[in-house]
Amino acid sequence: MSTRPSPGNRAEYAAFYPLQTRWQDNDMYGHMNNAVHYSLFDTAVNGWLIAQGVLDPRASDVIGLVVESGCRYFAELGFPAPLEAGLRVGHLGRSSVRYEIGLFAEDSQTAAAEGYFTHVFVDRQTRKPTPLTPELRSKLEALICS
Repeated sequence: MSTRPSPGNRAEYAAFYPLQTRWQDNDMYGHMNNAVHYSLFDTAVNGWLIAQGVLDPRASDVIGLVVESGCRYFAELGFPAPLEAGLRVGHLGRSSVRYEIGLFAEDSQTAAAEGYFTHVFVDRQTRKPTPLTPELRSKLEALICS
């Protein structure tokens, strides 16, 4: 009997962010290298935050630092396939958020990979944790799935 979780489906995510694989993403085995998944997670979350108007990587006084991450792989992905990242919030704290991300091949209803990472929001200069702004909290609350 296996205890390995099954991949999630699109209905389990609150928002989607489009991604495009690149030539360099494939490894010598002909599929997307495992480390690329983490880069895609980061791109999807930060791209979504920028699109929502709650992050300006060059000018925001408060920035998110990754303090924990993980990934499970269920199916191969690779160039030249377009992908979508499903986004949801697994935990929302005073100054932190745990994002949960599913990577979906363009026409697939189940995730090829699912991962997470935790951002702790800090003052850009002092690097000390700072409470989420009301605007950021509101945007992140919209990603909480019930």
